[in-house]
Amino acid sequence: MSNRLASETSPYLLQHADNPVDWRPWDEAALAQARESDKPILLSIGYSACHWCHVMAHESFEDSATAAVMNEHFVNVKVDREERPDLDKVYQLAHQLLTQRPGGWPLTLFLDPETLAPFFAGTYFPKTPRHQLPGFIDLMLRIHQTFEKNRDALHEQNQKLVNLMGRLNPEAPPDGAALSDAKLLAAASEQLRAQYDEQYGGFGRAPKFPMPTTLERVLRHWAHGDRNGQRDRQALDMVMTTLTKMARGGIYDHLGGGFCRYATDRAWMIPHFEKMLYDNGQLLSLYADALAIGPDALFEGAVRETAGWLLREMRHPDGGFFAALDADSEGEEGKFYLWRRERVKRLLSADEYLVAETLYGIDKPPNFENQWNLHRRDAWRSVVQRLSLEPERADALLASAKQKLFQERQKRERPGLDDKVLTSWNALAIKGLAKAGMVLGEPAWLDAATDALDFIRAELWRDGALFASWRSGQAKHSGYLDDYASLIDALTVLLQARWRDEDAAFALALADKALAGFMDAEAGGFFFTAHDHEALISRPKPTTDDAQPPGNGVMALALARLGHLFGNADYLEAAARTLAWARGAMEHHPAGHCCLLTALEEQVQAPELIVLRGDEDAIDEWRQALRDSFRPWRHIYAIPLDAKQRPPYLPALAPLGPVAYICSDSSCSTPIDSLDGLQAALRSG
Repeated sequence: MSNRLASETSPYLLQHADNPVDWRPWDEAALAQARESDKPILLSIGYSACHWCHVMAHESFEDSATAAVMNEHFVNVKVDREERPDLDKVYQLAHQLLTQRPGGWPLTLFLDPETLAPFFAGTYFPKTPRHQLPGFIDLMLRIHQTFEKNRDALHEQNQKLVNLMGRLNPEAPPDGAALSDAKLLAAASEQLRAQYDEQYGGFGRAPKFPMPTTLERVLRHWAHGDRNGQRDRQALDMVMTTLTKMARGGIYDHLGGGFCRYATDRAWMIPHFEKMLYDNGQLLSLYADALAIGPDALFEGAVRETAGWLLREMRHPDGGFFAALDADSEGEEGKFYLWRRERVKRLLSADEYLVAETLYGIDKPPNFENQWNLHRRDAWRSVVQRLSLEPERADALLASAKQKLFQERQKRERPGLDDKVLTSWNALAIKGLAKAGMVLGEPAWLDAATDALDFIRAELWRDGALFASWRSGQAKHSGYLDDYASLIDALTVLLQARWRDEDAAFALALADKALAGFMDAEAGGFFFTAHDHEALISRPKPTTDDAQPPGNGVMALALARLGHLFGNADYLEAAARTLAWARGAMEHHPAGHCCLLTALEEQVQAPELIVLRGDEDAIDEWRQALRDSFRPWRHIYAIPLDAKQRPPYLPALAPLGPVAYICSDSSCSTPIDSLDGLQAALRSG
């Protein structure tokens, strides 16, 4: 018999629709039931691709004895953290404050039915005691007894927690900045240098996450130093080494493309096998930036294969991109991706196998549960030289070996697909495909980015408001800050790839809606939820970098770029006030605020805004010539002659031939009518 989750659209919630647990979605009916029955809420937050969520579900939520205890003593609420990141942010923070440990998924909390504040929190709990964790049934019985006998103490604890959470949003420093802008940016670079793993790349030890926002900050630090004649070669090495180690590592799918969420080890060899859209969108952007510096066969292969995976496996027929692929298949983590040596030998010719085993370490001991998760042990050039092969012959053997293994893998039971479309994650994919398409000259990727944007506008933009999630024809949950910020940011990139009036108008409409709906008019900055959103136990204004960049950092960047492009003082002021409000947080922990520091950097060093006008074919050559390296401060918009949605400061009369304007502070240079003249003007500027 199904529970109330059966009417939901979230694949994660539907996974639990036939549990014996009387699950409910987070809604007013569930909250009212908790108040009326005076039972605590057992809140379980997870997502469909989460391995340990599956483990706890199989052990406990599918078990009738465990379900009986849950149903007797609690109102049980299941939440998809990808649909409700507002709830996840609030209760992850509460978990951290209660336990003094970082959270994760599944997140398990017990809430007071009146205040909705948690009085006990944890993550995964086994059915029976192990791993120094209590058994879930015993834990629930103790929590029930505590709730019945110690209500006053729990209420006092809850009040303290809520009060503390209400004070955790950053406040602007009362006396202005303690550090100069230059010293603040330098402090972040020094902290990141100290966290850098010189042997394997990345930051910290294990588990190791890609951290694209952090790597982008380091790469921009190098680029701006180069711009000012003060090169930081070590910064460039940090980024290039990390990108190389990841693209060679087991965190990357060497047969099908795409990166897994993180590596469980320091050397990037063994991933947590789920593949998330948000990681891959950001990594496409980052690898595209690296390729703008200069060609690299490894990086280009990773970009092409990852874009291919997105278009092949993660794309809705109407253009939007799906959320994630599961870590598990056939009930086992990573089973879809693993190989046995004998099977590989049977599939490949002798020469193909020699290349594959040498490159992917199949001649070494197995690295995951007596099987091999493919990773490159060495650089391809070194492998070719060691095997004394002609490069063309080696390339052909590797390509045919990969194709055979890929085709064989396609016959396996596939990991589960979470086929909901999330606005903020799609925005990251749109941006990544647009940047990669520009750098590698792939119009099909630009088409895919445009199609995804059109899907969002058609399905998730309703009556002037953005929605966060879509599946099976239903848009659900009002958009969050990340949805607006990431989509505006993606539009500023896509407009540089190809100008469409409807995209420019959409960006302006989103920005106006975000200012009206999310901005803190008193203190500056933006709340994660809109002013008319459901009231929760706290209302965060996120600033710190996470698996995705924080909405305040992205919004400050996007509004500034849009403000410069369209000469909109309101956007520029909102961006500046966000940075002023977040200044204290940035100074307290510079390395944890890389996205906001990038926005600060663009405020300190004015962008180089170039507007090209003329026939599309004529100005395309100019556009390509201006993208000959990585200059993150340079924003190039090629606006067709028939465009109606154009910056107000441009001359009203259309030029006779292709011209360029160098613009700043809502004014432009006189028209420059030759590419040589434009490049000379940029050099002199």
